[in-house]
Amino acid sequence: MSRFRRTLRQTFTIARRDFIATVFTPIFLLFLFAPVIMGSFGAIGGLGAASVSGGAQDKTRIIAIVPAATSRPIAEADTRLRGMFREDEAPPALTTVAPLADPAAQARAAFETKDIDASAVIYGPLDAPQILYGPRGKRSADYLGLLAQTTLAAQKLGGTLPAIAATKTQITRSTTSVGGQHQSAFFAVFGIFFLTLFLSGQVVGTMAEERNNKVIEVLAAAVPLESVFFGKLIGMFGVAVLFVAFWGTVVTQITTLMPAGAAAALGDLAPAVGGPMFALLFAAYFSMAYLLLGSVFLGVGAQASTMREIQMLSLPITILQVAMFGLSSAAVSRPGSWIATVAELFPLSSPFAMAGRAANSAELWPHVAALAWQALWVTIFITVGARLFRRGVLQSGSARPFWRRKAKAAA
Repeated sequence: MSRFRRTLRQTFTIARRDFIATVFTPIFLLFLFAPVIMGSFGAIGGLGAASVSGGAQDKTRIIAIVPAATSRPIAEADTRLRGMFREDEAPPALTTVAPLADPAAQARAAFETKDIDASAVIYGPLDAPQILYGPRGKRSADYLGLLAQTTLAAQKLGGTLPAIAATKTQITRSTTSVGGQHQSAFFAVFGIFFLTLFLSGQVVGTMAEERNNKVIEVLAAAVPLESVFFGKLIGMFGVAVLFVAFWGTVVTQITTLMPAGAAAALGDLAPAVGGPMFALLFAAYFSMAYLLLGSVFLGVGAQASTMREIQMLSLPITILQVAMFGLSSAAVSRPGSWIATVAELFPLSSPFAMAGRAANSAELWPHVAALAWQALWVTIFITVGARLFRRGVLQSGSARPFWRRKAKAAA
């Protein structure tokens, strides 16, 4: 028991050392506010794209070539129909023009004008209209067909359609919807993927500096290598928790300032296990995902001795994380299928898939088993990584990783 306590104390001593050495540096502030920098560049690009799109949208029109007597009824029908669309889904603005001697040629010429960008053009009698549309004007053409039908119906009823007084009542579900569960599941998978993609890769280079200045040899002589590896992993996990806690607090304060419509949209996210339990399981599975991926990255990164080799490892690491995200996304969209079972059992994808399962299923006992299963694999990865480092680096005294030494021996 005393040996276990001593090992545990050594592990947390190394974790505290790495945590303090990482957090109390100017570089950590740059890392902490990296989302602001990334978001600023994204916002600038988004504003530029929005201005270009908005400028093009302002010049897009649907055109109705109709006699003067039909111009007002079709404009009134257009106003009535537009009330059925959201602002971002509404068709382009309507322009009415009087027909010339050849309406067909006039309609085709509308697509060649430089002043506006015609999306669709209607001409001919309303009971048998002709509609031309461009490459992206299929929806506009369908709208013009509906507009002609509505205008014709209004004319036959004396110029206007009868108004009705409908009573609309919003219903609140007493149970979670399937769509809300699937949305929550994807949100959980994407959230864990994004956080681990941003944070867990930092573990790869934690051993490089200490290998170069021989500190790791002093630590290995005084402390079991498993404690060194696990301590470093815990220390970097503490940095990740600090990062998530900071930005989690910022995001929760921002959501209180969101408009009612956006808040209602977030309210549709209804996990099957309930909000508080889902938040607890999300935190648990993020922790396990970080520890699992971090233990693998730490073991692989410990074999690299230079920053060049660490940089070369970044691409396979990113590919692995994206692959786990793709597998888990497919799993949560097909709960109960064989691919869901594979994703839930495979160690590196298990936290992602089980977080999605928490949104799709109200059962709690599988999560207890899954967390124990994932903790077992963290221990396995730490043990294997430490043994590879001991046998491949410390005993050989070589700074080259084991894959290069094997290649040299084979030669």
